[in-house]
Order: sequence, then C-alpha cells, then structure tokens
Amino acid sequence: MSYARALRCRKCGQEYPLQPRSKCDFCLSPLEVTYDYQAMAGVVSRQKIESGLKSMWRYRDLLPTEEAEVDVGTGFTPLIKADNLGRELGLDRLYIKNDCLNPTYSFKDRPVSVAATKAREFGFDTLACASTGNLAASVAAHAAKAGMKAYVFVPSNVEQGKLVGIAIYNPVLVQVEGSYDDVNRLCSVVAQKYNWGFINVNLRPYYAEGSKTLGFEVAEQLGWRAPDCVIAPTASGLMFTRIWKGLDELAMLGLIEPINTHMFLAQAAGSAPIANAFAAGTLHVHPVKPDTIATSIAIGNPADGYYALQVARQSDGGACTVTDEETIAAMKLLAQTEGIFAEAVGGVVIGALKKMTAAGMLKKDDLTVAFITGAGPRTQEIVSDVVQPLTIKANMESLEEALGVIA
Repeated sequence: MSYARALRCRKCGQEYPLQPRSKCDFCLSPLEVTYDYQAMAGVVSRQKIESGLKSMWRYRDLLPTEEAEVDVGTGFTPLIKADNLGRELGLDRLYIKNDCLNPTYSFKDRPVSVAATKAREFGFDTLACASTGNLAASVAAHAAKAGMKAYVFVPSNVEQGKLVGIAIYNPVLVQVEGSYDDVNRLCSVVAQKYNWGFINVNLRPYYAEGSKTLGFEVAEQLGWRAPDCVIAPTASGLMFTRIWKGLDELAMLGLIEPINTHMFLAQAAGSAPIANAFAAGTLHVHPVKPDTIATSIAIGNPADGYYALQVARQSDGGACTVTDEETIAAMKLLAQTEGIFAEAVGGVVIGALKKMTAAGMLKKDDLTVAFITGAGPRTQEIVSDVVQPLTIKANMESLEEALGVIA
C-alpha cells in the first residue's frame, strides 16, 4: 500500500486528489505529494528497510506508488570514502555518492522509475519528457521495460553520445531547435493536447519523489545519520530540494537524529540563475540564457529555483558557480584521484567543492557528501585532450626510448 494521501500546493496549501497534475488551479504554484506520516511511522523501520531490495525500492513505503514498480535495477549506488580527493582538497571526511552507476548512467533513473510506475497506475500507455539528454535516456529505457511508447524531446545541441544513449531504446526522439527552456515550453503545450504521461509535466509531483531516495541511501550508508554538508548539482532545483526532503523525512520518522545538514548547490557559471540569486541575497530567480559545457544542468529558468534557495538558506548552506575551465580541470581531478569518470556536471560539483573548501565554507572535519549524478562517456569530447599516447614500434628498444621521454 501507499501512504501518499494528496497533492498539496507548495505555496497556498490547496489540496488535490492523487491525479496526473502538477500545478495549483488557484496560484499556479507546483504541487507535491503529502503522506500520512503517522501511519507510516508504525510500519517503517531501519530493520525493514535493511532487509529490502538492494535498490531504491527498499524505500517503497516512503514513495507514492501502489502497484508493482517499473524498475530497471536503480539505486543503492556506492557511497565512496574519497580519501585521495579529500587529501588533495584538505577534507578528512569526504564521500562521493556515485550515481553514475545507475542503469542508464545517471540519477534520473530514480525519479523516472517512480513516475513511470505512477503513469502505469494512471492508465497511460505513453511516456514523454523534455530533457537535456539524461532524462530522455531514462524515460526511453523505462518505457521499454514497461512495454509503453515513448516520445522524448531534446534541444538540438545535445551531445552525440547522449543521442545514441537515448535512441538505443527506440523511442520517438524529437530534436527541437532551441534551448532546453524552449523544449520545456513546447512540451507544456503538447501535454495539454495528447494523453501522454509527461514525466516532468503532469507527472512531476511523483517524479520529484524519486530523488528523495538519494537522501535515504546516503543516510543509511553513513550508518543512519545525515551528513554535515551536501554538495549537489542544480538545474531546475528539484533534486536539491528532494535530497533535503528525504533526510527530513527520515528524521521525522525517527530513523535518524534531527538533521543539521548544510546544503550547498553547485551551478555552471554560464547557467547559474539560482546561485546568482543566492549571491544577491534574494529569493527571486532571474532567468538567464545558458552558455556552458555542462548541458545537463543548462536550465535558464528553473522551475524549483525559489524552493532550492529556501533550502540553501534554511540549512545555513550556500551556492557556488564554476566556470567551464574549472569544470574540465575538476573532471580530470576526480578521475585521477578517485577513478570516477563523471560528465561535466560532476566537474561542476567537484569544482564547487574545491572552491568552497578553499574559501573556508567547508571545514576539514565536516562529514561531506558530494553527489556525482551522471557518467563521463556521454560527454567525453570535453576532455579529449587527455588522449596523448606513446607511439612505439613493436620492440623493447622503442618502448624504452619512449619511456625515457616520460621518466
């Protein structure tokens, strides 16, 4: 059974039945799922969770689904003690949540698994989304698993590696001339005409809940405690707010101690409307035109920017921007210290981690978790300059001559 009870407007509090809808009729603000936490508390325990599946669905009782999940094997990804990177940066208790290792190589499998499950419960036979690449791959994969049709819309500048990672699942792949924000606006219109389960439109409240599992997993993997500091990449702001919500729910249910986690968001300098607002001391997010190699977080008009700012301020956290040059250097640093090849967004996170540590925003003994949300091979052209092989003849003399050059 599900303990989800209603959809509630995040601004005015108006409630709606659990239906495929995302905005309040009265104030047009986003809706979110509410739960019967009292009933949930009598059922959920550490022991029950620990005995569950080695996937995100071990947290089924904390998610808004009723029927069998659409699952491709998502979640329970490694939380790695990053000793090498920590020494480089001056952090003694640094961990990396490596969500590159989900089935379609990004954290998007978490929210999509929940949204696809709800779509099937609502009777949809088609999944759809607006995406910068990773979400489209996940939607296409889950549609294939569920035996559903898929229509995915992406900007025309999406990297070739991402297009292949989408098309392999055989969705209807639509490239739109324009930015992600243009794609998103188009999809809002399309969703009004076609009876499709749009992951980030009419299914958005349920989609959002899947990202809570990042918070659940990290707390469990740390021995049922919240980290002191979280650094997470931020595009729309939705994942950032749901990591916080996941930790808060565990505390509310008595599964962890009351949280005192400082939430820090990382954005590319060329697409940083939320970080800009934080720096300006305002809760008003001014849209920008994205210009960054970190295309996965290149959203100029973030739907949940206001709420991400609230979380950053409420938690006594912060925000940081990272240039493209700093992003590339940080991608290499992560790979060469911890053996993790992350996409450009991972470089934004590690770049922000480095800058905030140098600025004294993160302390040496803080238990810090950095979230790496997508795999590097899809954006490998960004760091193609690392390919500098030794070219030799097939004999020892040639090898030793070449090795002498690098000795």
